[in-house]
Amino acid sequence: METIKLSNGLEMPLLGYGVFQVNPGECERCVSDALSVGYRMIDTAQAYANEEGVGAAWRKSGLRREDIFLVTKVWISNAGEEKAARSINESLRKLQTDYMDLLLIHQAYGDVFGTWRAMERAYKDGKVRAIGVSNFQEARYFDFHHYVDVKPMVNQLQCNALIQQHGIEPLLADTGCALMAWGPLGGQGVDGIIKSELLGGIGAKYGKTASQVALRWLTQRGIVAIPKSTHKERMAQNLDIFDFTLSDADMAEIATLNQHDSGTVNFSDMQFVKYLIETYG
Repeated sequence: METIKLSNGLEMPLLGYGVFQVNPGECERCVSDALSVGYRMIDTAQAYANEEGVGAAWRKSGLRREDIFLVTKVWISNAGEEKAARSINESLRKLQTDYMDLLLIHQAYGDVFGTWRAMERAYKDGKVRAIGVSNFQEARYFDFHHYVDVKPMVNQLQCNALIQQHGIEPLLADTGCALMAWGPLGGQGVDGIIKSELLGGIGAKYGKTASQVALRWLTQRGIVAIPKSTHKERMAQNLDIFDFTLSDADMAEIATLNQHDSGTVNFSDMQFVKYLIETYG
């Protein structure tokens, strides 16, 4: 497995297994399958309601804790220093671990600075090995980064061959923050990667599928990807991307597929923000 080095020196896998929208009742089985085919990073969140399945699966896997990279996120209903601190301890309990490898703020709203203080303390206390944010678009990320003491090490955003996040990439690079892609094969509002003739044509040269090319395009650029599947065969296929390298010409062709610079979900949309705050705040 190829890795990326975060700003604090921590090695993070470039490919992991995401459990967004994995039914809590199925999560343990899915994560067990993912670990059995070779995944060593699992991405979950408090809001997914399946942290317990992740914890049960890795505990039963026979793998050493240090060989697994666990990621979770603090939800907006747990925003604020005291509530976030309690929720971090609860996530540790559900994940059956003494520490998390990466902890993110899930949404850029609520008392994010209070949440971050709790995360900084957890980081300094060894409960978390790295901290970062999720769905912080360019202006919000810049503002947040400017005012916190420990700088975000990761920003998880919707990013794939059709949504390439060129606008925020230079800012993340300048601030030493890694980009982590949710929806690396599409995500909300996107349905063109698996069926892409261009990606399929490139893949044919290497004996790979369009999906494998799309994932390799991300990881080859140093972007962490967390594809999701509930099928073991597809999990294995998504993982099988490190035995080939896309050419410069391939990379340039894929760059022409960009349809959205910042994602199909506008996290600054007033109605979306109003919904988050009124429902979970």
